[in-house]
Amino acid sequence: MNDFWRSLSFFQGGAKTTVKPTTTFIMTKKPVPGQARHVIWLSWKLVILLCIVFSFVALFRLHFQYEIPSSSAPPFRHVIRSRGPQDYFKGPAKIAFLFLVRRDLPLDFLWESFFENAAVANFSIYIHSAPGFVFDESTTRSKFFYGRQLSNSIQVAWGESSMIAAERLLLEAALGDPANQRFVLVSDSCVPLYNFTYIYNYLMASPRSFVDSFLDGKEGRYHPKMSPVIPKDRWRKGSQWISLIRSHAEVIVDDEIIFPVFKKLCKRRPPVDASKGKLNLKLQKQHNCIPDEHYVPTLLAMCGLEGELERRTLTYTQWNQSATKMENKGWHPTTFSYANAGPKQIREIKRINHVYYETEFRTEWCRTNNTMVPCFLFARKFSRGAAMRILSEGVVGPFDASSLLDASSS
Repeated sequence: MNDFWRSLSFFQGGAKTTVKPTTTFIMTKKPVPGQARHVIWLSWKLVILLCIVFSFVALFRLHFQYEIPSSSAPPFRHVIRSRGPQDYFKGPAKIAFLFLVRRDLPLDFLWESFFENAAVANFSIYIHSAPGFVFDESTTRSKFFYGRQLSNSIQVAWGESSMIAAERLLLEAALGDPANQRFVLVSDSCVPLYNFTYIYNYLMASPRSFVDSFLDGKEGRYHPKMSPVIPKDRWRKGSQWISLIRSHAEVIVDDEIIFPVFKKLCKRRPPVDASKGKLNLKLQKQHNCIPDEHYVPTLLAMCGLEGELERRTLTYTQWNQSATKMENKGWHPTTFSYANAGPKQIREIKRINHVYYETEFRTEWCRTNNTMVPCFLFARKFSRGAAMRILSEGVVGPFDASSLLDASSS
């Protein structure tokens, strides 16, 4: 057959064309020797093993550098400073009353009566006022406040981080006395609703801090740049007026992680000023997160300490939406006057035994060691006239309000 194809010829137009058979070559891959295949397999196994090892090392280092936020562990380790022998204090415990005021104490006469009925060994007083302001016989009616101002006070602006900086200064000063075991923050318009003995026993009976803390439903308060230091699921809101046990006061004073974030990112949004024109648009973009309503509950949540709290405040505030600021949805505390600070109104406040939190659908029943108790020990905002009335009703102790009026008129 091969000879046939080699000799086959065609004659076409005198030209001789010879058609040769097509030869097909099938290429076959030479088999890889067994030893080479084994080397390649071992190399791949080594590469995979090294990748796994490096991954574990990276995760291990990441875990200790930045703890992952979870419901059981905070995303950072808060530093606890050693305070020496103060940590092992034994003796009568004190309540440290921390007064955060603008300048003077307009209700000093009421607190004078309150402290008069207390053992001196059971309380201490610290005041953060305007820098340079001194409490002495020329600026206050009460000897209990003489010289109790902080020497390192700062200028405070509402809605700025300076407010929480002032709170930290008060706590730091109070921690200097090892006898201080409870720390109560009060304003210049706060009044006690009970006498000293009742308040002292109430606070000392509970091993927990009283910190209003709930989820914040307002999207505008949380600044996205707070992440990852402050994750959004740890962002909390609550009343500024807190009562702390000593270990929680130390956490706040020793904090070097969360406070700088608030200081950097929380700026007060100024009111719109028509004279500034287009500049208003830029100013209104500043983040108005109201640090004093968020710092303490957020910090304690970040530290995994919410389980050690009574998540409510001990200071009653009556909120009223201002008709003049309806467009801003602005809520403002009502100021109690002489007319609406009578026995009936005070009794109504004292009868409150639970607080409902809408954002969490949570009802906080007021208990101490499983015993139902009144929710509030203090109230704000009280005018001087309202304070005189509750004094005359004997709320905080025996007092003759007429003697104060006589002294004022002379």
